[in-house]
Amino acid sequence: MSQQSGDVRALIEQIAKSLVDEPEQVSVSQLEGDVLELKVAPNDVGKVIGNKGRVARALRSLIDAAGVRLHKHFTLEILE
Repeated sequence: MSQQSGDVRALIEQIAKSLVDEPEQVSVSQLEGDVLELKVAPNDVGKVIGNKGRVARALRSLIDAAGVRLHKHFTLEILE
């Protein structure tokens, strides 16, 4: 994992921790390529996805903007 990809991963992790009730269960890992996998507690999934997917869409917009600066395309997957 490059330093720049780590910065995007840390950004998503910090934002997700501020949204959920159980921040100690938040983890973001980078899979092959530029796929970021966000894992949260089962009762916090709704908070990370948001009403009609608005929070998830906002998180994806943030990593898209960060990817433009790094000339990469990141994908965010949200898991329980």
